[in-house]
Amino acid sequence: MNPTELYSTLDRELASFKEAKTFKYEVPLESEQGGEVMVEGHKVVMLASNNYLGLSNHPRIKAAAHRGLDEWGYGMASVRFLCGTEPIHVELEQRIARFVGCESAILHSSCFAANEAFFTALLANDFGQTDYQDVIYSDQLNHASIIDGVRLARAVAKQTVSRLYRNGDVNHLREMLEEDRDKNYRIKIIATDGVFSMEGLLAPLAELRSLATEHNALLFVDESHATGALGKTGRGAVEELGVFGQVDVITGTFGKALGGASGGFIAGSSPLIEFLRQKSRPYTFSNTMPPSVVVASIEAITMIEEDPSIVNQLRENTNYFRRRIVELGFKIIEGRHPIVPVMLGEAALAQDMSRELLGEGVYVKGLWYPVVPKGEARLRAQISAAHTHEDLDHTLEAFDKVGRRLGVI
Repeated sequence: MNPTELYSTLDRELASFKEAKTFKYEVPLESEQGGEVMVEGHKVVMLASNNYLGLSNHPRIKAAAHRGLDEWGYGMASVRFLCGTEPIHVELEQRIARFVGCESAILHSSCFAANEAFFTALLANDFGQTDYQDVIYSDQLNHASIIDGVRLARAVAKQTVSRLYRNGDVNHLREMLEEDRDKNYRIKIIATDGVFSMEGLLAPLAELRSLATEHNALLFVDESHATGALGKTGRGAVEELGVFGQVDVITGTFGKALGGASGGFIAGSSPLIEFLRQKSRPYTFSNTMPPSVVVASIEAITMIEEDPSIVNQLRENTNYFRRRIVELGFKIIEGRHPIVPVMLGEAALAQDMSRELLGEGVYVKGLWYPVVPKGEARLRAQISAAHTHEDLDHTLEAFDKVGRRLGVI
């Protein structure tokens, strides 16, 4: 296929996406991110952001970002082991490690990069051994970054085995572990999201911790949608579910609840983190987080530690919206997380409802296959502490109006 034929093929594929109403459109925002945003000159309630604590446009966060820029410049312009490392990066690593209950942490440009870095750095090293196998037990609904991290590890380390267990199904995982008890794997890893991003469901972390201990496995938890959003003091699903300080490896992002900019981390034992600092290719060959984001992320952690009431406000808003949307007659996936999936079934309906809700002053996005299973298209509503009750009531009125118009309720 020559380039001209390739581009023609791509044009046909794009046209088919639009015809099937599965084409993903980006909506230009005309304001900073917040509980409300400006779209085409109109103020709309933002229901499609991971800005769980409303910190992305908070005055203290913006002031901290300015301070980072003024004091430390625009960027490092290289990787830390080559060009040097700044004390603010070391401070953020120490602060986030303590915040999530681990000994140490390493920064990455994103949690996607962090997840790829962890699996490949650890499993691609033979540690002087020649005859061995490693195994990863991965929840079937894990985020794409974990999936890609496992795939990359298997491509680099051919001796790595991966096994999928049904979402949150502890018994299924237990069966696998029992089947493999005599296989003498070198490294065993149980990998899960703390919160599954398409469903808002929490992983059974206490049960997974028990299984990991029983079978001498590392417990790996991606807390991207949990850090700042769950737990009495915002320390994530590990705090919410009573396993704070008991998880071997935690990865996460500064790009959601903790200010919503960018950057990610791996937290764990000191020897593990120091090894990753030596062997993590995304750390060794990619620039680190810019100073403005580093200082703002430190400020976000400080704000949550000083006054965790912002987490309580998020919980109250979430409970209110979850209760009221069900009372209107919509079907949701039950839970406690501010991700509230409103189930619609078909992709075209999700696309149509998203568009009509925007016309009613609510910005919410639809999700469909392959992001979610076929026949389970949905609107993923995401609640924020920045939402006022007026915002939520307006949103509910819009859902009621559009839902009746489209025959959903």
